[in-house]
Amino acid sequence: MAELLTSAQMRAIEADAMARGDADGATLMERAGEGVVAAALAEWPDLEAGPKAALVLCGPGNNGGDGFVVARLLAERGWRIELFLFGAPDRLPPDARRNHDSWASMGRVRPWDDETVAGLVSSGDADLAVDALFGSGCSRGIGAIAGQTAAALDVFRAAGGRTLAVDMPSGLCTDSGRDLGGVLPAALTVTFHRARIGQFTAEGSAFCGRIAIADIGLDQDVACPGAVALVEAPGRVIGKAAAIGGHKYSHGHALVLAGGPGRTGAARLAARGALRVGAGLVTLAAPGAAQLECACHLTAVMLRAVDGPEDLTALLDDPRFSALCLGPGMGTGPREAALLAAALASGRPAVLDADALRLLAKTAEPVAGLHGHCVLTPHGGEFARLFPDLAERLAAHPARGPAFSRIEAVRAASARSGAVVLLKGADTAIAAPDGRAAIHAALYDRAAPWLATAGSGDVLAGLVTGLLARGRPAFEAAAEAAWLHADAARRVGPGLIAEDLPDALPAVFRALDL
Repeated sequence: MAELLTSAQMRAIEADAMARGDADGATLMERAGEGVVAAALAEWPDLEAGPKAALVLCGPGNNGGDGFVVARLLAERGWRIELFLFGAPDRLPPDARRNHDSWASMGRVRPWDDETVAGLVSSGDADLAVDALFGSGCSRGIGAIAGQTAAALDVFRAAGGRTLAVDMPSGLCTDSGRDLGGVLPAALTVTFHRARIGQFTAEGSAFCGRIAIADIGLDQDVACPGAVALVEAPGRVIGKAAAIGGHKYSHGHALVLAGGPGRTGAARLAARGALRVGAGLVTLAAPGAAQLECACHLTAVMLRAVDGPEDLTALLDDPRFSALCLGPGMGTGPREAALLAAALASGRPAVLDADALRLLAKTAEPVAGLHGHCVLTPHGGEFARLFPDLAERLAAHPARGPAFSRIEAVRAASARSGAVVLLKGADTAIAAPDGRAAIHAALYDRAAPWLATAGSGDVLAGLVTGLLARGRPAFEAAAEAAWLHADAARRVGPGLIAEDLPDALPAVFRALDL
C-alpha cells in the first residue's frame, strides 16, 4: 500500500532530508517547480507547441516560492506570464524570496487583487492557471480573499480550462480533504514525494481534479510513522490455492446469519460474496420458517436452521466455522440481540453490518464486548448511531485546519471499540485498534458511483467475511475486500445491481493473475 501523508509529516520528511544534508530548501523548491512544469506538459501535451500564456498566483509562503520557479521556467520556454502575489515580498521566507527576486528580474509581480485576477481568468486569455497561493500550508478558507477568483476558476475548469494546483488546491485541508471556507478548484494537482490524505477523502477529489506526484529527490524508502495507507490491489495471498493435499476446509468455513421469511435476500447476497471471494464453504443460518425460501435460491451455499441463540451456540461447537457475518437483513428484535451476543461470545472473527450495528447502538454500551477480530462496517448513519460524538465532529464545519477527518474518526472509533472499523463511502476509511489506518478511494480513475445501489453493502460484508474465513487478519481483510468490491463494480459498470458483484470477481482475480 502507498502512504498518504499529512502536512506535518511531509514537513518532517523535508526537514530530515535537509538535516542529513541530502538537500536544501532552494534545491527542493527548484525541483518542485520543475516537477510542476513537467506534470503540466505531460497532462496537456499541446502546451508544448508554441508560446502560451499562464496566470500564476503566488502566496506568502514556500508554495508561492514554487510558483515563482514555475513562472520562470515557463517564461524560459517563451510563455507570457501574468503573476500575482498575495502578501509583501519582504515577508517571504528566504528561499521563496530568492525565487521572487529571480522572477522579478524577468517579469512583473503584481499585487493581489481578487477582482482583477477573476477578470483575467474569465477573459479566457490564459492557457494555464497555476494556483501557488497557499498549498498544503493552508489552514483557512480563501473565500474572503479569493472568492471571485475561485468562482471564475470553477467556470474556467468546467469549460475545459487548464487549472493546476501546486501541492494542494488553496483552501482545501491537506489532512482531511475538507473545504475550509472557499477553495480554488484544479483540473490537475501536482503534489510532491507522496500523495496527501486530503486528496483522497471528503471533498478532496472534487477540487483536485487529477493527481500527479512529482519526485523532488527525497528518499522514497524512508518510512513515515503513523502514515495512512492508500489501499491498492491486494497481493497474491488472497487468491493462492491451498497446498497440495488441502481441501475445502483449508479455505475456511463462513457462517452468515439470515433474517426471517421475506428478509433473507441481504444475507444471501453476503453469503454469495463470501463464497466468490474464496471461502471453501459457506453456510447460511436461517430460522426454520425461512428455510424453504432460502433453499429455493441457494445451491453451493449450505443451509442450517437457527431459531435462537442455543441453536447458534450448538452450531459453533464445530470449530471449523472460521468466520461469522451478522446483520444483513437479520432483524433487530430480542431473538437477534441474543444471536449477536452468542456470536460475540464465541470469539470467532466476525463482520457486524446493518442490523447488527443497529442492535449494538441500542445497548447502554454500544461497543462493549467487541474484540480485535471483529470488523464493523457502518455507513455514515450507522456510524453516527454508534459514535455520535465523533460523527458530530465530522459534520461540523471546520473553522480552520487541520480539520477533523474521517481517518481520525475511524481511528478513534476503533480504539474505543477494540474492533476494526470500516466506514463506508467513496472514500472508505479503515482503522485497526493498534492505530493502523487506510483509505480505499473509489475516486478519480477508480470511481464507481453505481455502487450506490441496494445490497452492495451486503456483498461487501460477505467479502470481508470470506477473507476472514480464509485466515486473513481483520484489518487486511477489510482493506482487501473494499478494493475487490470497487474493482468488481468498475468491471460491471453503469446498470450494476448488487447481484452482479460476486459474479464479477473471477474476472478481477484473473486480471490480478491470481
